[in-house]
Amino acid sequence: MKTEAEFRVTQITENHVQAVKQLIADNPSWSRRRLSRELCRLWNWYSPVGQMKDMACRDLLLKLEQQGQIVLPRKFAGVKQGGNRTSITQVPHSTTAITGKLKDLLPLRVEVVESRHSSWKLFKHLLFRYHYLGFNGTVGENMKYLVYDRYDRPLACLLFGSAAWSCAARDDFIGWDKKTRMDHLPYLTNNTRFLILPWVRVPHLASHLLGLISRRILGDWQEKYGHGLLLLETFVDQKQFRGTCYKAANWRYVGLTKGRSRNDRCHSLKVPVKAVYLYPLAKLLPGGDLK
Repeated sequence: MKTEAEFRVTQITENHVQAVKQLIADNPSWSRRRLSRELCRLWNWYSPVGQMKDMACRDLLLKLEQQGQIVLPRKFAGVKQGGNRTSITQVPHSTTAITGKLKDLLPLRVEVVESRHSSWKLFKHLLFRYHYLGFNGTVGENMKYLVYDRYDRPLACLLFGSAAWSCAARDDFIGWDKKTRMDHLPYLTNNTRFLILPWVRVPHLASHLLGLISRRILGDWQEKYGHGLLLLETFVDQKQFRGTCYKAANWRYVGLTKGRSRNDRCHSLKVPVKAVYLYPLAKLLPGGDLK
């Protein structure tokens, strides 16, 4: 018998939940990371290129705990810092004003940031300190970009992560029913963070960057995860921003959210209503024409 918890990569049944409970009971000293990695092995939960979906599994376990189905091991001290799920190291950086015309900064250099790169600490620090939502780490498949100007000065950070589990404006626009959504969510990604550093004031830079990333992310995703993407999405807080740069970069406004969080499957988390913008990477999606 299936539970109410149906997740993006697999459907969680009562047998799955019991297996998790048994694993926790048999191994009381295990950390959450050890538990999630063992479950990935048991369930053969790997990406098409063989990467263990450890963070996605941990996200699943947190959801099961929130629903009262399991009790996870306690977190080790020192995991959180400043309310974030990932440690943030202070990284010295210049805050000298960058102004003028976009053409004077070209060519821009776009770096795909990975945790093994030295730029990973800078990326985390910049988002944590300067983005109004901060930075809480990444879960599941994601793409991180740091953008530099011709003088190697950081200009912007962009983070793409898991798409919203359900979004009526998006799903209605595409024409998705529940099953189609579940089957195709791995081929969508959400632009969860877009930060132009506050001392950078260059007209048209934001829309230029969105266009630049939109043209390359399909290839970057294919290289990293072994599969492509169909659609980019983002949710813009209308109390904070007007979405001008997304409109200028040809993202499509399709409606408003209903005031719940991106992954609120219990319809209980109230958040600000946001404008939904989409950028199709394919002319036709199953269930809906996106021409």
